[in-house]
Amino acid sequence: MGRLRPEEISSILKGAITDYDNRARTEEIGQVLQVGDGIAQVHGLTNAMYQEMVEFEDNRGETVTGIVLSLEEDNVGVVIVGDDRHIREGSTVRRTERLAAIPVGNGMLGRVVDALGRPMDGKGEIEAEGTRHVEQIAAGVIDRKDVDTPLQTGIKAIDAMVPIGRGQRELILGDRKLGKTVIAMDTIIAQRDTGVKCIYVAIAQKDSTVAGLVSTLEEYGAMDYTVVVNAPAAQEATYHYLAPYSGCAIGEYFMEQGEDALIIYDDLTKHANAYRQLMLLLRRPPGREAYPGDVFFLHSRLLERSASLSDNLGGGSLTALPIGETKGGDISSYIPTNVISITDGQIFLDGDMFNSGQRPAIDVGNSVSRVGGDAQIKAMKDVTGTLRLDLAQYFELQAFAQFGSDLDAATQKTLARGERTMNMLQQKEHDIVPVEEQVVLIYAVTSGLVDNIEANDIPDWEQQFRDHMRNSHEEILSNIRESQELSDEDEDNLKEAIEKFNESYEPQDTSIVQIGEEDDEDQDGSDDENQNNS
Repeated sequence: MGRLRPEEISSILKGAITDYDNRARTEEIGQVLQVGDGIAQVHGLTNAMYQEMVEFEDNRGETVTGIVLSLEEDNVGVVIVGDDRHIREGSTVRRTERLAAIPVGNGMLGRVVDALGRPMDGKGEIEAEGTRHVEQIAAGVIDRKDVDTPLQTGIKAIDAMVPIGRGQRELILGDRKLGKTVIAMDTIIAQRDTGVKCIYVAIAQKDSTVAGLVSTLEEYGAMDYTVVVNAPAAQEATYHYLAPYSGCAIGEYFMEQGEDALIIYDDLTKHANAYRQLMLLLRRPPGREAYPGDVFFLHSRLLERSASLSDNLGGGSLTALPIGETKGGDISSYIPTNVISITDGQIFLDGDMFNSGQRPAIDVGNSVSRVGGDAQIKAMKDVTGTLRLDLAQYFELQAFAQFGSDLDAATQKTLARGERTMNMLQQKEHDIVPVEEQVVLIYAVTSGLVDNIEANDIPDWEQQFRDHMRNSHEEILSNIRESQELSDEDEDNLKEAIEKFNESYEPQDTSIVQIGEEDDEDQDGSDDENQNNS
């Protein structure tokens, strides 16, 4: 056997070193430097990626999952998803080279899942059609088209004054217990028979609250097309942080299939609080109100993923209704203003209006839709016309009239019309009003055809008139529904129908349960942070 030449020895050594490097890169292993409060500082994962899943081996020999959320020069910060009590300093950590992902597909519909897509409803495994990263880059400008198709909420005050289009992001904002969640629930219920898939993300809410919401959706047949992503208050902040992104990934799947989807984030204030908690534990420098400096990016990269895709990409859409909580009606506080600047408008609920009995308590002055009339059918645009302006004038005169005794006839007429308009915009909880019925009701009040009806009788008049139109004038409703216009002929017939109905109208009991009324009292005395954000 001949001796090896020096160059052959060199070649063999280089090959061995290369193989070792490849093996080390294939299975990069690190060690826990420090662990506590669900956070681990890990050394040795040099090539770890942001939001990569890693696996800890605890002192029982079991595997616990973590997500990389902080990349430092000599270590990485990992949030532990699960039980961290058996992870110790020196425990082994392995890279998976996989980013956080969630199962997606039609098999998710009708299910309640956690922030990682695992079932929470006891109905067995989910038949997913694939997985999707929870974080995705939003579609670019070229990949989008105009938001011009209405997403009807079935709520008169919204569809008439702050309309929502498919692909829009409309913030629902207000103090707690003013009916924000009820508006979101009714919007989901209104999507029945429209083909819109819905995702409801519950962030840091009580299990009993979420169970009640699921029960309501089942009662109205809405769970058939809805996914509930639940990150309960009892779970770690990691789940609260991940849940909105996971829900968004589910919605994006439907959007990229060319379908329309709606997602509710309830609520992003709790989401920001969870992120603040994680970042402080990861030693991220605190800024205003102790939030980290990238808290704006936290929500912008989430909400920018809502879009109306171009026809070349299938024409699907994802509409977002994020919910935000204010304190004392302060619309200018940190997180609300952040989210307002990201979204395409906001629906602001006013506490004084709620307490005065106006439900839903939508503050017309502070509520706006930046899509506006593009998200309304032509018939609705025609009848709403100056509705917002008229109500703004009414509120101005109402404040002035408190200090004046003698009012001229024109002022009295404006006040009377405004009062009837506000009463017409009141609505029962879960009473979804089809858009064609909304058009005839708004037409009746803006045309002055109910000026002779007592203001307090308007809700009762509305109920009776809707029944009358369905029973005796279905052809008018059908024409509006199909053509999306109010023709001159239909307008004449509608005016005649209202006048004839008024001649025989008899008031009945007007006591109704309105949107948000169930939220008037706390369900129990538990901590505000864990309360339902309705």
